[in-house]
Amino acid sequence: MSNVFTRLYVGNGAFDIVGKRTRWYIISGIILLVCLGSMVFRGFNLGIDFEGGTKISLPSVSQSGQPITTNAVEDSFAKAVPGKKPNAVQAVGTGASASIQIKSPALSIAEVSSLKAALAADTNPRGGAGTISDSAVSASWGGEISGKALWALFWFFVVVTLFLAFYFEWRMAVGALVAVFHDVVITAGVYSLVGFEVTPATVIGLLTILGFSLYDTVVVFDKVKENTRGLLGLTRRTYAEAANLALNQTLMRSINTSLIALLPVIGLLVVGVGILGVGTLQDLALVQLVGMFVGALSSIFIATPVLVDLKMRDPKYVTQAKRVAARRAKATSAGASPEVAEGIESVDDETLSADLRKEEAMAAAASVPHRTAKAADNRRGRPTGKRQR
Repeated sequence: MSNVFTRLYVGNGAFDIVGKRTRWYIISGIILLVCLGSMVFRGFNLGIDFEGGTKISLPSVSQSGQPITTNAVEDSFAKAVPGKKPNAVQAVGTGASASIQIKSPALSIAEVSSLKAALAADTNPRGGAGTISDSAVSASWGGEISGKALWALFWFFVVVTLFLAFYFEWRMAVGALVAVFHDVVITAGVYSLVGFEVTPATVIGLLTILGFSLYDTVVVFDKVKENTRGLLGLTRRTYAEAANLALNQTLMRSINTSLIALLPVIGLLVVGVGILGVGTLQDLALVQLVGMFVGALSSIFIATPVLVDLKMRDPKYVTQAKRVAARRAKATSAGASPEVAEGIESVDDETLSADLRKEEAMAAAASVPHRTAKAADNRRGRPTGKRQR
């Protein structure tokens, strides 16, 4: 176990993440199929803001100071409105602001009046019947929110593609978009599978996780770009191995960043839901918790492997990989160690620093054009017949 943590901390490329990318593709593909199947055949548990309906609220404490249970409210609903069932009956808030909310399909004015009278008689809420409030929610508002969210998602993908293609290259843009799409589908699929209620807060939380997923991916890609500069002129490692080394070098950072980002979300979920009982915080925290966790995994196991597969379609990198294999075959026949032959970094700091300095110098030399000496430089040092003063 200590050896694993040492390799994780040193980041010497010992974890072959890119080399086992087929395994990650299969696992990810199975999860995506399950999520897509659930979204198609099971659908989502849409909240009242998307489907429309009636919302009724009453204090959670009776006149006598006894708490009003959700079971008592459900019994009153069944008695007052036979043939209909509430979508949700939940206790929200704490202290003086604690209340019980009923979300149901659209009720007529007569049904609402009958339900409020039954609740007042059965539960006797503190403050009397006047504290029982009702409101009608139109489904058009939820549809408008969904439409704006889809447009925001579309423009997000457009801007991200242009930025990554300009700052990095189009292959990295494709890899990042595949990872973000992967995160959105799995997060939405988890909501469909578990049956979490989809509210406007859920949509907002879904949009916020896109930036987190992209942030971690950009950090890894920046390291890949640094490691592969001048790679075509070198024979130490292939593009896949250089990308895998970049993943290992940023792996500890990715894990730490994800853990630090998840802690406040978990705190929001525990405090906001378990203590305060605020349903909006629950919807926001759940989607962020799932999305951040999936986003951290996709930036490691999806984005860079996709980039490597796209890059290895280029004949130049295929040729370079063959030169690396030929050099290793020659080194193996000469009696070199397997670690040297495979290009795994040394864990010795001095050796690693020397290797990195040599590689950076070779990469810089490969990327800088050869300077042709000027005529004045060529004449420098030749005898001119003049006396030197």
